[in-house]
Amino acid sequence: MAKSRSVPDVWMIAATLGILAIGVVMVYSASAVAAFHDYGDSYYYVKRQLIFAALGIVSMFVMMNVEYTFWRKWALPALLVCFGLLVVVLIPGLGVVRGGARSWLGIGSFGIQPSEFMKLAMVFFIAKLLSERQSQLTHFSKGLLPPLGILGAAFALIMLQPDLGTGTVMIGACLLAIYVAGAKLSHLAGLGMLGVAGLVGLIAAAPYRLQRITAFLDPWQDPQGAGYQSIQSLYAIGPGGLVGLGLGMSRQKYNYLPEPQTDFIFSILAEELGFIGGSLLIMLFLLLIWRGMRTAITLTDPFGSFLATGIVGIFAVQVLINIGVVIGLLPVTGVTLPLVSYGGSSLTLLLTALGILLNLSRYSR
Repeated sequence: MAKSRSVPDVWMIAATLGILAIGVVMVYSASAVAAFHDYGDSYYYVKRQLIFAALGIVSMFVMMNVEYTFWRKWALPALLVCFGLLVVVLIPGLGVVRGGARSWLGIGSFGIQPSEFMKLAMVFFIAKLLSERQSQLTHFSKGLLPPLGILGAAFALIMLQPDLGTGTVMIGACLLAIYVAGAKLSHLAGLGMLGVAGLVGLIAAAPYRLQRITAFLDPWQDPQGAGYQSIQSLYAIGPGGLVGLGLGMSRQKYNYLPEPQTDFIFSILAEELGFIGGSLLIMLFLLLIWRGMRTAITLTDPFGSFLATGIVGIFAVQVLINIGVVIGLLPVTGVTLPLVSYGGSSLTLLLTALGILLNLSRYSR
């Protein structure tokens, strides 16, 4: 068992706590109006966010002191449990439908999203598999096909819910780890073309996805339907200007922008805090991603390096998709902004993942 070489990365801790603080403030600002209207309590959402943030911070500091090699031993059991949960959530009467997707397990207002747990469990397993088969990775059938087959099976179960956003984040993070491990670009390019063809098929199979694509190309074709969220998001960002309208002064949160505390919270932030506030948040994300990749690069243990890459990939892909959707560069999909958007299981799990990344930073050179 290796001993810790240093303290955890303080820049990573600072960036994490900074993003989390901004998130709590913005959850309150974005949700206060809707919370008072729906529950008679302006603090309804932020109180729950604070509870899960506190649980997440405790989990982060615990994981920061648990040696990362622990996850090599438990990677397969964690993956099997998550596969089981993905099957259970599809059973009517057990899986809870929210937002049109059967993605939740729970009772009443308490629930967990198994696909969120699968993202992290898959990163554990892919890192373990890559570290054991790295020398075979340039061989398609022996090295590349096994991790891709397992990844594809998990993606298929997630798509049955359906939850394209979470599945895309998982695929993106794991492919980043596979690329870093030494997979051939020609193999990945060929798979990329197959993936595009599959994505076209998924879009064609579900009319609502096709509507999102057409709304992305021209939201004004259906301003009261498929294009509504994109238009209202831009209406929020535009008036924000350089310094914003002021904290708490958003207009779009008054039932114009649906669920402003979740997927489109960055729109409210840009409206209230402007270009400067939005840029500050993006810089904190870049700092977090940079320090995470620095940890991955400087680790000598392949498993640790691939695990760090996968965790950073989850954050990087999720931030890229969320902000891309909000500013109109990507079609609308259900991906939250890490550590900022309202959501209990996602927030706690992401802070737990950061705790593991901080433990990895203790072993970097």
